[in-house]
Amino acid sequence: MTTHPSPAVIARYADPAADLDEVTMWSVETHLEDCADCRARVAGGAPGDSRDLLARIAAGVDRGIAAGPAPARRRRPVTRNRRLVWHLVPWLTMTVTVLGCAVLLQGLEPRVPLVSLLAPVAPLPGVAIAWSRRHDPAWELIAGTPAAGLAMLLRRTAGVLVVVVPALALAGSRTGVSLALTLLPCLAFTAATIALGAFVGVRLAATVLGTAWALAVVLPAVVTTHPPAVLQPGSSGGWALLTLALAGLAATRAGNFRRLSSHN
Repeated sequence: MTTHPSPAVIARYADPAADLDEVTMWSVETHLEDCADCRARVAGGAPGDSRDLLARIAAGVDRGIAAGPAPARRRRPVTRNRRLVWHLVPWLTMTVTVLGCAVLLQGLEPRVPLVSLLAPVAPLPGVAIAWSRRHDPAWELIAGTPAAGLAMLLRRTAGVLVVVVPALALAGSRTGVSLALTLLPCLAFTAATIALGAFVGVRLAATVLGTAWALAVVLPAVVTTHPPAVLQPGSSGGWALLTLALAGLAATRAGNFRRLSSHN
């Protein structure tokens, strides 16, 4: 037969200001798990404000049980929450502004195809920021989710392209540049950034590719006022094949994006 705690011990246990040794407290709590009478004595010995609080809680629980389960709340789509990357807005705004300036400058000097020259690197700032520990205010939360990695990067990259591709198409139509030679290099460099980013980090990949394109293609074309060979009308097929190859390479290295926290 279990021995019940004495009324004095019950009173001291119910009084938060009372000093009760750990052994006695443990034995009382163990006994209360199986003894409804002693639980009632503890509740009766509690201070008046504690009893009022317990009564309100019990009444609320009773009302909740009587009302039944609450109607299911509509959840906001997870993909919508993940795509609202507001820190990309300044970078996308800058990209669109630069393309607008390129349209104006190309109108003044038609021999320099500025829109075509900027098309490959136009999405790179947005893609670099889309997967950057330094610039993402929610990086720690996102990096620990199951959807982090290549899947998240592709969603954010798609958000960048949704803005950049129409801007490029509009700029190309204003300057008479071939749509294929505007969009295909843009997609190829986007795929190249993701593929190279699997090894060195997306931000560094975008910086390297953008710098290399500027030094090897943009600068000579501006100086000589001659369109580069890689942007001639017959080069669109090569850009398409390059895009597919780089996209395939990025897909095979999807796991690398979970092991590059120090590079991003």
